[in-house]
Amino acid sequence: MPLYRAPRGTQDILPEDRPYWRHVTERAHAVAALYGYEFIDTPIFEETSLFVRGVGEGTDIVDKEMYSFQDKGGDDLTLRPEFTAGVMRAYLEHGMRTRPQPVKLYSFGPIFRREKPQAGRYRQFWQFNVEAIGEMDPALDVEVMSVAWQLYEDLGFGGLSFQINSTGDPRCRPRYIEALVAYYRQHLDVLGDDDRRRLERNPLRLLDSKVPAAQPVIAAAPKITDYLCDDCAQHFARVRRYLDELDRPYAVNHRLVRGLDYYTKTVFEVYAEGIGAQNAVCGGGRYDGLIEALGGPPTPGIGFATGIERIILTMKERGIAVPGQPRPTAFVAPLGEDGKTVALKLVTDLRAAGLPALLAFGDRSLKAQLRAADRAGATYAIILGEDELAQGQAALRHMAQGTQQNVLLQDVVTFLKNDSREQ
Repeated sequence: MPLYRAPRGTQDILPEDRPYWRHVTERAHAVAALYGYEFIDTPIFEETSLFVRGVGEGTDIVDKEMYSFQDKGGDDLTLRPEFTAGVMRAYLEHGMRTRPQPVKLYSFGPIFRREKPQAGRYRQFWQFNVEAIGEMDPALDVEVMSVAWQLYEDLGFGGLSFQINSTGDPRCRPRYIEALVAYYRQHLDVLGDDDRRRLERNPLRLLDSKVPAAQPVIAAAPKITDYLCDDCAQHFARVRRYLDELDRPYAVNHRLVRGLDYYTKTVFEVYAEGIGAQNAVCGGGRYDGLIEALGGPPTPGIGFATGIERIILTMKERGIAVPGQPRPTAFVAPLGEDGKTVALKLVTDLRAAGLPALLAFGDRSLKAQLRAADRAGATYAIILGEDELAQGQAALRHMAQGTQQNVLLQDVVTFLKNDSREQ
């Protein structure tokens, strides 16, 4: 048994998994660029109060899941449990409201939440995060949703669909919450301790309860869409009309509220088959009051985040293939100390020419080195034995074909470059 293990809820990303990570990352960057989103990188930790004000007291994230600490200077800091609050802080701090609106940004990096680990969900996990700030147009809602859609489509997911809802705004939501609280007070007998706390502090979260006994109560609860003001109702209708026009399948999910306080109007999730009990691979929505809550002027915005681990898990379960690690062009196999000296120079020249090359280390036999070249997937093994060196040559063995030819040392790089272009 090893003396140490990775902390619970974290994982090591091993070399054999890197092709998945590289492929997903490259596609995420490419899709973001296609839609005109620019990369922003924010600190891994921020002031704790940023998340308390931005995400909201009474949410599971703030109450239960944040990794918070006080540094040696006495500052209260928190490892970021989500991207949006930090991106909005950067938007305000750097005066991005003077730029043409909407400001379209995306991020990629680790997130930290102390929640119960399960399939595709970790305490340190990676997210692709998209934000569009400064515009209320429902067409922007659909564009942000389309970024997510195209990413999953490009990655080979089929059977995609949206779950959508509207959570209203500060004008119409209070009337709905009043009705929701009144309804739930008639069903206190089925509420667990967590749901009783939510009833007092964050009633919308009752609709997201996973307690089995609460499900019939949720199904019969008042629907927020029946309480929307004209502005919110029209906004939601236009979002649905645009989705219909794009032929994007969706279902209105009246219990979809998402887990953060800052959402207003549109909220959505993308569902995909093949990921077990939880089909949502992405979630997001509007946060038109968030920047104002952080001390800025009223500024609309919409975004989403998706967990990379969850994407990769789904790809593996569906058998979606990804490009593998590029194979080395050459495996340089020296015999003896003289061969090792020449091999060091040759492998350096190959890499300088942009040809992936490996060097055999130690004093293994030629047979052992050829086995290593085969395991590495090298196209050629370059053999540097006494006879070859005496003639100023190298023996190039094509590993797949089993053929071998001698090439002058000074011509090896040119030979392999020409050969790689012909492949």
